[in-house]
Amino acid sequence: MAGQSRSSNTLVVPQATAALDQMKFEVAQELGIQIPQDGYYGYMTSRDTGSIGGHITRRLVQIAEQQLAGSSANRFSR
Repeated sequence: MAGQSRSSNTLVVPQATAALDQMKFEVAQELGIQIPQDGYYGYMTSRDTGSIGGHITRRLVQIAEQQLAGSSANRFSR
């Protein structure tokens, strides 16, 4: 089942898949973690996959906070 995801999570915006995959590769590279070329993560340690997921979550929260701060600044400047 190489290259196929078994995740039961569904994206609210399915078009975000490519952006999330890109972010996963960027974070892994920053952390010095090699992502398997065949897409099978079974040989990776839980620590490595957890580190990647944790950093992605932090980055997504930062992006959301920036967007919220920008939208609230725009709301109050009118």
